[in-house]
Amino acid sequence: MEYSEDCIVAATHPTLPGHFPGHPIVPGVVLLDHVLAALVRWQPTAVVSVLPQVKFIEPLLPEQPFTIALRSDRPGRLRFECLRAGRCIAGGILQLAADR
Repeated sequence: MEYSEDCIVAATHPTLPGHFPGHPIVPGVVLLDHVLAALVRWQPTAVVSVLPQVKFIEPLLPEQPFTIALRSDRPGRLRFECLRAGRCIAGGILQLAADR
């Protein structure tokens, strides 16, 4: 199973003024927040228990469009990529909580 959606972080996002003053880049935690929000839109009942692997490869600037791609790797685990112009800028693994 796969899912993708296009995103953008507005230049007015509240985390940007301090990251970094005069030369803002989107904080990694903001990218992860977008990834988790995309997961909920794709699989509303999914609960992430841990992110065993996350890698930030290239910076993302405010207002730069990017795509979040999620795919099922194996039961209970998903891989994600954040892509800018088709190039991976961040990626990792989302481990899902077991069904309750």
